[in-house]
This record gives sequence, C-alpha cells and structure tokens, in this order.
Amino acid sequence: MSTTLKKIADQVVVITGASSGIGLATAELLAEMGASVVLAARSEKTLLHVAGRITGRGGRAIAVPCDVSDRSQVEALAKTAIRTFGRIDTWVNNAGLGMYGRADTFREEDARRLFDINFWGAVNGCVVALPHLKSSGGALITVGSEVSDSYAPLMSIYVATKHAIKGYVDVLRVEVEEVDKLPVAVTLIQPTAVDTPFPQHAKNDMLKEPKLPDPMIQAQDVAEAILHAAEHPTREKKVGAMSLVSTTLSKLIPSVADRLSAGRVDDLTYDEKPRNPNGALYQASEATGVAGRTNGTGGNQSR
Repeated sequence: MSTTLKKIADQVVVITGASSGIGLATAELLAEMGASVVLAARSEKTLLHVAGRITGRGGRAIAVPCDVSDRSQVEALAKTAIRTFGRIDTWVNNAGLGMYGRADTFREEDARRLFDINFWGAVNGCVVALPHLKSSGGALITVGSEVSDSYAPLMSIYVATKHAIKGYVDVLRVEVEEVDKLPVAVTLIQPTAVDTPFPQHAKNDMLKEPKLPDPMIQAQDVAEAILHAAEHPTREKKVGAMSLVSTTLSKLIPSVADRLSAGRVDDLTYDEKPRNPNGALYQASEATGVAGRTNGTGGNQSR
C-alpha cells in the first residue's frame, strides 16, 4: 500500500523532547507552517511557555508533561493528543540525552537509565503511536544520529543506544511497510553534531565540560528534515555533510574512521571544569538552566 502524507498545515503532530534543541526548533517550525502541535517533555514550565508563545501568535499547540521512559505516560500523551485534536498524523520520537565518559568507567545504573530514555523512550513512542497511525496513515519519525551507523570516543553508552534505535526502527519499517503494507512511513533521521544544549543536558563522568565536535549544524537544519519526512515518505535521512562522511567511512574504510575518531577526542571537551555533571539524566532539563534553548551555551568565552 502506498503512503500519502498530509501537508504540514493539515497535520496533528506529536513531538517528544520539545523543550529544547531539535525538538523545540521542530515544534516552532511545525506551528509556523500551520500544524497542530503536541509538545511533550519532562520540563513542564518550559513546555507551557513554548505552547503559550505559539498560541499567542495564532498557532495551535498544547503542552503535555511526559517522561518517555514510562510507557503509561506515553500512552497518556497519545490520549491527550486524540482528545484535543481528534487524531495523530505524525509522531516524532526526539527525546534523548547524551552520556560522556570512558567506555569502561560508567555506572551501570546511569547506563540503564540512558537506555530507558533513549532506546525504550523511542520504542514506547513507536508502540503507542502505531495503532493511531495504522487506520488513517501517517508518519512515524525517530531521531537517531550519525552514530547510529558510526561511533565517537567518550560517548560509548550513547552510541550504543543510537545503534539499538536504528536496529529497532529498521525491523519495524520492514514489518510495517513491506510485510503488512500499512500506510505508515517509518523514518530514521540521522543528524551530525548539532548546536543544541545536548552537552549541558548530558550525564558527564569526565573531568572537563563536554562539547560536541565541530563543524556543527543548526537545530533548524534537522527540523527541516523532519518536516520533509512528515510530508514525503522517507526511509532515512542523514542531515549534515559530516553525517554522510562519518557513516560512509565507518562502513567502507573502518580503519581510517578509527583513526579520525581517535583524533577528535580533544574536540569533545572544553578546557573548564564540569558545570553540571548529572545533567538531565534523573531530572528535567529545566534543572540544568538551559531548557527553552535551541542552541548550546558554548565554552567560557561564549556563555
């Protein structure tokens, strides 16, 4: 069965992780294009502020506090979307966190919590959204990463969650699109490093403040890729030139990819002490002081 997706202006879109970074940029772009937007994250005050800003400009948006690692909260999110707008046309699994540290020195409790948020959060979204998308069709979009197909030093558990997400989404796509031939487009978005509060929200086991490697793209770039996939059935989309370079090298010339990856270790920290080592792993991102931002805060010189 071929899948025909509605124009953004005619859609109801649920997006998780909507209080900052890619999620916030996507939510605001969706609203600007006329979609009805359901904003989900743990940071309730920030979500309410964003929803108020959108409705104040004449848009349609509601805020729903949700911890995606809890299936019951994700189910409640879907029910609220249906109750408010009558349907769901696109569901975007975007919520996720980072974790910095050596591959042999993490706490198991922290690693399992990261999998609960990044991997199980995406799985929960898929499982909950599918029944609503199957009947009338729609897009099921999950934000992975370039490290879904490659890797980065000092981020082993995060990389593992993104590899797991890709594996799950690939199987789900085959079952939904090829076996059952349902009118649902299952998409994986794979951005390169994006200038967002990702480092500030991450759990950090290092002795320095974490950062993402240059060159970085903007959250708006990823938002535009997500909106394109919401209107045009897309298998997967790599966003940013470095995403294509990194994943291609990892597949075709892994020894070169290893050396290049090792050479970027110094580009993953700022020369300053950690600001908030616990990040948002066990608390809403509002506690980090950078919720509500689409961009990161940079090092000492740029804060």
